[in-house]
Amino acid sequence: MLKNLPHGVKISIARSITRAFEKYMNDIEWEETKFHPPAFMQEWRSYIEKNSNWFHSLDEQIKSDPSFHEELANKINEMIEKVLSEAPTNEQLAKIETLAKELNLKDIHVSCKAEANYYIERLQNMKRENK
Repeated sequence: MLKNLPHGVKISIARSITRAFEKYMNDIEWEETKFHPPAFMQEWRSYIEKNSNWFHSLDEQIKSDPSFHEELANKINEMIEKVLSEAPTNEQLAKIETLAKELNLKDIHVSCKAEANYYIERLQNMKRENK
């Protein structure tokens, strides 16, 4: 069912999952022990209801179909795995190391590109606040 949607809708679904997941992880400061799947799903649902045209363009019959929800759950898992498996770049790692040293912080370890982006932004904000 999901595979039969227009290409643009499928891309929009994938992007909405990625954006909501990254926002949720930022909100919990990338602390894996705080990850709560139902809370993430609520975050994603809220995101798509407020920010996604694709959600409002789908027929209600599709939205209520259990097979659509099953395929969507698989897509969510796939996109989360994709975000988590994208390694941070050497540039990101160097930036984190430099900022951590400037702020007299111990080493900060990141496991993926999205987490690295979070820490770069967080450390840059800390640096601005310390000036």
